[in-house]
Amino acid sequence: MVDIAENGRTWLLSGPGSSYALHLTAAGELLHLHWGARIGLADAEELSTRALPGYWPFESPLDGREEYPVEGGPRFVRPALSVRTEERRGTEWTFEAYETGAGADGDELRLRFRDDDILITLHYRMRGDVVERWVTVGNEGHARVELLRADPAAWTLPDREGWRLSQLHGRWAAESRLTSGPLTYGEKVIGSRRGHTGHQHLPWVALDTDATEERGEVWGCALGWSGSWRIAVAQLPDARVQITGGAGYDDSGLLMLAEGESYTSPVFAGLWTDGGFGGASRAWHAYQRAHIIPDADQDRPVLFNSWEATTFDISEEQQATLARRAAAIGIELFVVDDGWFGKRTSDRAGLGDWTPNPDRFPTGLKPLADYVHALGMQFGIWVEPEMVNPDSDLYRAHPDWVQYQEGRKRTELRNQLVLNLAREDVQEYLWEQLDTLLSSAPIDYVKWDFNRCFTDAGWPGEPYPQRLWVDHVRGLYALLDRIRAAHPDVAIESCSGGGGRIDLGIMSRTDEVWTSDNTDPLDRLAIQHGFSQIHPARVMSAWVTDSPNHQLNGRVSSLRFRFVSSMAGALGVGGDLSQWTEEELAEAGRWVALYKEIRPLVQRGDQFRLRPPTGGLSAVQYTLGDETVVLAWLQAQSYGEPAPALRLRGLDPTASYECRETGEVHRGAVLLHHGLRTGLKGDLDASVIRLRRI
Repeated sequence: MVDIAENGRTWLLSGPGSSYALHLTAAGELLHLHWGARIGLADAEELSTRALPGYWPFESPLDGREEYPVEGGPRFVRPALSVRTEERRGTEWTFEAYETGAGADGDELRLRFRDDDILITLHYRMRGDVVERWVTVGNEGHARVELLRADPAAWTLPDREGWRLSQLHGRWAAESRLTSGPLTYGEKVIGSRRGHTGHQHLPWVALDTDATEERGEVWGCALGWSGSWRIAVAQLPDARVQITGGAGYDDSGLLMLAEGESYTSPVFAGLWTDGGFGGASRAWHAYQRAHIIPDADQDRPVLFNSWEATTFDISEEQQATLARRAAAIGIELFVVDDGWFGKRTSDRAGLGDWTPNPDRFPTGLKPLADYVHALGMQFGIWVEPEMVNPDSDLYRAHPDWVQYQEGRKRTELRNQLVLNLAREDVQEYLWEQLDTLLSSAPIDYVKWDFNRCFTDAGWPGEPYPQRLWVDHVRGLYALLDRIRAAHPDVAIESCSGGGGRIDLGIMSRTDEVWTSDNTDPLDRLAIQHGFSQIHPARVMSAWVTDSPNHQLNGRVSSLRFRFVSSMAGALGVGGDLSQWTEEELAEAGRWVALYKEIRPLVQRGDQFRLRPPTGGLSAVQYTLGDETVVLAWLQAQSYGEPAPALRLRGLDPTASYECRETGEVHRGAVLLHHGLRTGLKGDLDASVIRLRRI
C-alpha cells in the first residue's frame, strides 16, 4: 500500500507489519524518513517537518539522511549513482513527477528526476514487509553517458547505539557461514569481483543492536544479481548508518549508454522485523516462496546424482544399474552428472560440445531416459554451458568466443575458459545446442554448473569492454528465460562449484541451488544454518554421500546422521549405491520414505532454528498447519551428560501435541517453555521427531 500526502511530497509504503517513508523538501532534497514498525501517514508527515541538523565544518547535513545519494554537490558519503558525460561528471538533479501503480506484483511507487538529458527513476514496491527497490537511468540526449555506478538503493537506518553487523562468508566447500560483530566507524565492504556471486560472500547483510533469534529489531538487505557485486555498510562520523549496494564491484565503469538507451538495475530488497533473526529469515523465506522461486508450491523430488559414484567414467549400462538401485530406495529423480557428452573423459576436454558421447551413449540419451522413466523416476543431466575446453570442437571453430585480453597470457582454470555470453552469437549457439538436447530425449531436470571465475574478462574489438561484466549476466538470464519458456516442465538447478552462484536473481530463474560441494554431514550443519538466514529449505539441495567422506576430511558418520542432516533441505543421494550393502539400501529406503512424509513441512513450512550448530546439540524445527517436525543432531556427548531439552517454537500453548515416534502427548505450553527430550547420545547422533496437534 502507498499513501501520499496532500502536497504530493511525502510517500509512505506499508506492509502488514512495517512501513517505509520518504520526503521531498521544498529545496528538492529527497530525504529518508522512516524504515521500521508500521506508522501512519500523519506520523510520516510529522517526521517530514523535522529540520536537517545545522552545518558543522567539513560535514554535510545531507549525509546519512538522503534517500538516494548521488555524486556531486554537498555530499561526502559513497554515492549510489555516479555518471560521466562528455561535459562533466556527477549529478545535479531536479524532481519531475511521481507515479503509482497497483498490480499483481504489489503497489509500485516511481519517483522521476532529471539532470539535463539524463532521466533517473527510483522504483519502490512493497511485497509483504519486503521493500523492493531499483533504479532506471536513461540517456535522452547525450552522445553517450557512462554509468560508473548505478546502485538500486541506499538504505538508511534509524538512530541507534551499538549496531551489530551479520553477514555470510566462506570459500569453496565452506560457504554461507554466519558471522556477526560490532559495526565500527568507517565502511565494511563485501562483494565479488569474480564475475559471479561468489563463494566468499552471499549478497545479504543484517543489522541489529540487541536482537536474539526470536526477539528484537533486525534490518536486512539482499541483492538480486548473479554477477560481480558490492555492498558497503558505512557508519558515518555522526554514528548514522547507511548501506549501498548493487551490480559491479568497483567504480571503474558499469555500462556506456548511447542516446536513447537505458539501464535498469537489479532489485535490492530490504526487510525490517521485530521478531529477531528467526522472524527475519521466516519473512525472507515467505517472500521468496511467494514472489521469487518458480513453482514454489511444488515440492522438490528426492534425487540421485551419479557424480561421486562414477565421476567421468560412465556408460549407459552402468548408469542403468545405478538407476535400478536408486528406484528401489524410493528416489524420484535420477541425474547423470559430468561425462556424458563430447570427448569428456576428464576435465580436460569436451566442454562446449553438448551432444552425447557416441561411445558411451551410441543412440543418444533417450534410451537411458526412457529406462529411468520406466522405473518411475524423472531423468536429469549436468551441463556447464558458459564454459569451454580448449580441447573441444566449439573452441577450435570459434576461439574468439571466449573472454580474453589481446596480448596477455591466457588463464585456464580447471582446464577451461569462459565463453563471452555478452555476445549474441554465443547466446544463440547455446540456445540451439540446449534446445536440441532437451528436445532429443525426455529430460526433466538440468543441473547448470559454473566452475571458474572471470580472470581474463576482455572483449577484443568492443570499444567499452566493461559491458561484458553486466551483459554476460544479462545473457545468462535471457538464456535461462528462453529455455524455461520453451521447456516449461524442465527444472533447473543452479550450481557453481557448490554455492558460488546463490542470490535472488538466479533464484528467480531456477528451481533449487547446489548449496556446497562439501557433503560432509557435520560441516553441512553450519553451512545450512547460515544459508537459512536468507534462503528457504525449499531451494537448498543437500545430498547423502558415502562414509568415510572421501572428498574432504575422511570423517566417518552413520547413515542416520547423514540422512537427517540432508533432510533439512531438498533431499538428494550422491553416494555410490553399487557399493552399499543390502542393509544400507534398506535403511536408506526407510529414510527416503520418512522424508517424503515430512517434505511438505521442510519445504513449505515455517522454519525455527532451535539451537545453532556450535558444538553439542543443534536442532531445527519446521511447522505447517497442525504438523511439526524437529531435526536434531548431537555432535558429541561430554561427560555422559544427557542432551538438553529442546524448547520448541511456533506452537499453540493451549493445544496438545502427539509425538508420532513415541505416542506421547505433550501440552504446547510445556513444549514451548520446558522443551522436548531427544534421547540423543554419543557422537554424531541424530533424530527426527514428528508432532501433530490433536
